[in-house]
Amino acid sequence: MTLTWQQLRDVKTQEFTEAAAAWADVSSRADAGRDRISVGMIKSLEDQKGVSATAARDRLKRVDRNFDFIHTECGLVRTTLNSLAHELAEEQARLKAALEDASARGFTVHPDGSVQYPPGGEDFLTKEPVPGGSVRGVDKPLYLQGADTHPLGKAPFPTNANPNHGLAQEIATRILDVLKAAQGVDSRFTQALNRLKAPEGLDVTEATWADAAGDAAVVRKEAGDYLRDTIPEDRSPADRHGWWQGLSDDQRAELLATYPDVIGNLDGVPSGVRDEANRDNLQLLIGKLSEQSDEKSQTQLAGMRSIDDQLRNPGPKDPPMYLLGIGDQGGGRAIVAYGNPDTSRNVSAYVPGLGTALDAEFARNDLKRARDTAKGAQEFDSSSASIVWLGYDAPQLPAAHVVDNTDVMFTEHAEKGAPAYNQFMAGISATNQNPDPHVTAIGHSYGSLTVGQAALQSGGIPGVDDIVLVGSPGTGAQRAEQLGVGKEHVFVGAAENDPVSKAPNKVESGAMLVGGGAGAVAGGVAGSVLGPVGTVGGALIGGVVGGVHGFVVGDAVTDDSQNFFGTDPSHRDFGAHRFKVDDGPRPIVGGDGPMDAHSNYFNPTKDRESATNIALIVAGHSQDISTEEPR
Repeated sequence: MTLTWQQLRDVKTQEFTEAAAAWADVSSRADAGRDRISVGMIKSLEDQKGVSATAARDRLKRVDRNFDFIHTECGLVRTTLNSLAHELAEEQARLKAALEDASARGFTVHPDGSVQYPPGGEDFLTKEPVPGGSVRGVDKPLYLQGADTHPLGKAPFPTNANPNHGLAQEIATRILDVLKAAQGVDSRFTQALNRLKAPEGLDVTEATWADAAGDAAVVRKEAGDYLRDTIPEDRSPADRHGWWQGLSDDQRAELLATYPDVIGNLDGVPSGVRDEANRDNLQLLIGKLSEQSDEKSQTQLAGMRSIDDQLRNPGPKDPPMYLLGIGDQGGGRAIVAYGNPDTSRNVSAYVPGLGTALDAEFARNDLKRARDTAKGAQEFDSSSASIVWLGYDAPQLPAAHVVDNTDVMFTEHAEKGAPAYNQFMAGISATNQNPDPHVTAIGHSYGSLTVGQAALQSGGIPGVDDIVLVGSPGTGAQRAEQLGVGKEHVFVGAAENDPVSKAPNKVESGAMLVGGGAGAVAGGVAGSVLGPVGTVGGALIGGVVGGVHGFVVGDAVTDDSQNFFGTDPSHRDFGAHRFKVDDGPRPIVGGDGPMDAHSNYFNPTKDRESATNIALIVAGHSQDISTEEPR
């Protein structure tokens, strides 16, 4: 059906906003129901054993997911209706302006959209007023009419000497343009609303969430001008915090329903809000990735499922868990806090390093490190929260491709991650409610280089009081005082058997590569007299011997304080406090692999002293740590 200007004029856009408010109420009720189930009912059954308790928990979790889906879908309906009202109101305003211009000039707008105008001007021959007439809107502006057929490619001169003719034509064309635009609005939003239908049945599965992810994409596309442009993504975290605080409850709810991915990852937005948004976005991402079969998607899906399970089934003694960031870009993004970073006096943010990506191992190991740190710090100050920040692409070093993968040898990943880490830390400062919170930056492995690069930026890491570096191959700094917090506030843990903290410097590494290559060639030639097997064996032995010789030569001509990324943080020349840690198992001989000693710093079971020292620093009791001599 063709839309008429009378229909557009008479549309009551308020009815759409009222309907949107009703859908918002349903969405809010579903959200409240979800909270009552997850926070109240399910939690009350945690300590109960038996078949009945298990069945009750399973059913409540199913209802919880259903409420979650209802909350999301109803929120999308609300935004679609509000956006429809917004766009139709804009077209109504344009129509009203055209009608008012016609009335002011004494023109008549007919039901079919044509515009009748009175006599005017003067006939060149008769000197009489040129008669009036009626015109319709055209698809092209007046100055282009006839240009396609004109021999010079230009519009002909006006043929009607009545000046009212051109004015009426312009108004009629404006009305036609408005009607076409309004028809397009109606068509787009009809399609969007028709998509927002729940599948039959009561079981909300990953396929259901995949459909919801498609719904959200459509609504975001249609509501782009209405909502997306209002989000201050290019502003500072402090400005974003002020913007969020100034919004009404309705505005916040609508942004959360439509852009959980943006709001959930927006530094400066309160942690509780980010958690709410990211829990919704996590479901959409799980649904989306479950439909994709490539290795990256399936790897990230495993990590997200594990995070989702931990969010839904927290340990009875674990601090409350906040999902402060989640995404599938690059190697994946995940920021998880244990304890509320907005209300805690002590907040730490740990950056993982080499080999870390959003996968099941990250969800198992790195989340545990943040959880252990929070629990340890809370033993010394209950107002403590700890965060694991995977907000960048850490270099990957698969065990099967150690020789081929050289990402870890370069600073590019850390240099790219440093500004993002600083933005996040500025957000922590903006949202924390304490007058002078104690904030600690923690870098493990290559993550210590990322922290170091962040600290070396102008102004240092926002709000940070202490820096902890463990298993570090260097920070890019030569001295602790370069990190912006004073050397007395830089703390280093380096296990005796951690190969990363003893990484050779660049001269030694280069000499090892050259020596290893030359040794392999010489060994291969020498072994060739024994045939193909001798060639291979000789090359391997020669490569090892040559590499060792290269290291010795390189070590003899370089400063022993240097490792791959600057001064060894555990060396006396760096000037930091070195806290006690366990030596850790010797590579392969005393452990399960070459990196065991590199992984135990946060683990209170495997290295109680290190975990306690980290917890003391995070809790603001660094004066109580146990120390050891620098290297």
